[in-house]
Amino acid sequence: DGKEIDLCVVGNRGVGFFSRIGGKIVGQVSQLGDAPRLEDLIGTIKIMLDAYNEGRVDRIYLVYNQFVNSMTQSADVEQLVPLTPVEADDMGHHWDYIYESGSQDVMEQLLTRYIESLVYQGVVENIACEQAARMVAMKAASDNAGKLIEELQLVYNKARQAAITQELSEIVSGAAAV
Repeated sequence: DGKEIDLCVVGNRGVGFFSRIGGKIVGQVSQLGDAPRLEDLIGTIKIMLDAYNEGRVDRIYLVYNQFVNSMTQSADVEQLVPLTPVEADDMGHHWDYIYESGSQDVMEQLLTRYIESLVYQGVVENIACEQAARMVAMKAASDNAGKLIEELQLVYNKARQAAITQELSEIVSGAAAV
């Protein structure tokens, strides 16, 4: 729709893909391995939150693969900010607190930690999806290798049987000639 999109990308494949198609990558992190740490992600999260606070972006979305089970993963898009408000009627109860350092400071820190945890969850689910896809691919490869071994064993046995039959017929022919 002609909208400008800033991207913070996690992983080498995402960076490579968006670089090829000409995406505007403002932050990136890669080489997280199988056990990512939240500290590795905080920089890219801060870039997007600062852009939102400065008014350079109006929304932040998290796009990731949601792990359903080992055979099913689904792409998911979740809006991080602005948060969708919850109606007071939808809340089961309402508490009123007095914050010592001011409620604005506490809420900013809590919302930042909440968004960091959502991004971390998305990264961890992506890793789970990747491992599940690898597991399924290796299972399929093992099954295909088993089938191939069976087929080759059958071909080998037929060739061996044909060679034995030919040798026997040569021996019988040679004995009949003598």
